[in-house]
Amino acid sequence: MFNPEFLATDSEAISGNSLIQYLQEQSPDVLQRVARSASPDIQDIIRHNVQGLLGMLPGEQFEVKVQTSRDNLAGLLASAMMTGYFLRQMEQRMELESSWIGSGGSLESDPDADPGELKL
Repeated sequence: MFNPEFLATDSEAISGNSLIQYLQEQSPDVLQRVARSASPDIQDIIRHNVQGLLGMLPGEQFEVKVQTSRDNLAGLLASAMMTGYFLRQMEQRMELESSWIGSGGSLESDPDADPGELKL
């Protein structure tokens, strides 16, 4: 889950970052609620993606330690966040398509076809 404590730093590197400033203004409850809003499917895909990037040695049989720099870790976290954003958008698209098909709509129509006259 999301740890709001990481926002408590006074680093010059993030002082000009408007997103960090916005996050610092949010209550921990809001941040936790947003973090929990990712579906289990999205969490699973991101977990597998990060495990693939870090290596997948079974923790029961090996004592796995990962060492990295702050910049590399920031890149990994940014990648996971962007992956989550992309996956959420695709999940919403899938839900909309399922809803559209369930209501009798068709996705088979030509997207380049002229929709005809707009009637209000």
